[in-house]
Amino acid sequence: MTTARGDAVRGGAGPRRTSPIAHHVIGARRAVAATLRRPLASYYLVVGLTVVLAGLGLVMVLSASSIDSLTRTGSPYGVFVHQIVYCAVGGVAFVLVGRVPVRRWRVASPWLLGLTLLALVVVLVPGLGSSVAGAQKWFVLAGLSLQPSEPAKLALVLWGAHVLLARGGPGAGRRGWSWQSLLPVVPVALLTAGLVVIEPDLGSALGIVVVLFALLWFAGVPGRLLGLLGAGALAAVGVLAVTASYRLARLTSFLGGGGDDSLGAGYQSQQALFSLADGGLLGDGLGQGAAQWSYLPNASNDFVFAILGEELGLVGSVAVLGLFVLLAWVGLRIAARTVDPWNRVVVATLTVWLVAQAVINIGYVLGLLPVTGITLPLISAGGSSVIVSMISLGLLAAAARDEPEARVALARGATVGPRG
Repeated sequence: MTTARGDAVRGGAGPRRTSPIAHHVIGARRAVAATLRRPLASYYLVVGLTVVLAGLGLVMVLSASSIDSLTRTGSPYGVFVHQIVYCAVGGVAFVLVGRVPVRRWRVASPWLLGLTLLALVVVLVPGLGSSVAGAQKWFVLAGLSLQPSEPAKLALVLWGAHVLLARGGPGAGRRGWSWQSLLPVVPVALLTAGLVVIEPDLGSALGIVVVLFALLWFAGVPGRLLGLLGAGALAAVGVLAVTASYRLARLTSFLGGGGDDSLGAGYQSQQALFSLADGGLLGDGLGQGAAQWSYLPNASNDFVFAILGEELGLVGSVAVLGLFVLLAWVGLRIAARTVDPWNRVVVATLTVWLVAQAVINIGYVLGLLPVTGITLPLISAGGSSVIVSMISLGLLAAAARDEPEARVALARGATVGPRG
């Protein structure tokens, strides 16, 4: 006698069983999706990323700088203590910025830009700005250094979004833009970059160019105008690269035209690759890397990712990459969910700027890009970079609280902070 169940089994049409692993994976995906649907999910992701990146940065700065600090100052904690101060200031700024209604930054943006441009001029005055290694780009106050080019990028984002949306904006469409629509944002950005180049600091100038193009793209400027501006920017970078001997040496070493340059302009890049190779899969352990013993210059700053790869291995390096990928996703998610056009342009531009800075830094540590001296956000040693990065993330947090669903949740009694 044939049963229906027997027919189903012989015909291969019986119910399929889910393996325990697949069952757990599906459950985890559903849990993550449900969490991301919560009104304040974006806000908590920004806060979590800020805390994790800053905490990792403190650990890596201590590990990478201890030997150099001991040699120069007699204490292994010199750079680390400064980094703690910068993170504390940045943390306070993050909280305060996250509690200020976002629209107020738009009103204040012209004043912020004016102050930063003034600071870029003043820092070039002998006796007012501090010169280190031939570059005059810092103010030194109570032993702590501040670099005005970092807040200048942030001010340019806030003010540039305001002007571009007033002149063109989403209502203009891609075909509604003209060269006149780019005034005065492009000239002011070029002026800012020019002042930074005079210091000289090509890395920060490159960051300003990234900010400018991200602003123009998210404001709706058409590709033909961006293409022409891009061609001009590439030409300018080429001229700057060949007009300074040290920049030309770096570029020549990167392109392979300088022969065996492992003891010259290519020394840092070679040592960084050695460090990454020594790290292997799991790394040598925190504080156990060899590169920090004066083998790799600027180990705690421009090349901290090499120390991270040596001590935390491929697993740690990939984890850091994942954190910045998550930051890119969260930032663009916030931009897509906000209803205010200015918020959208500012959040998207800040996200691209922070992530692009990470890509450039990691790219030249891996030997994929020429060395430009751009820091790894929140992880490299450096006061101005850490503080301004935290302020930028505070703006992302404020915009996340300004999402429609988040505003409703806050109005119903959520205790994250006042509405933006």
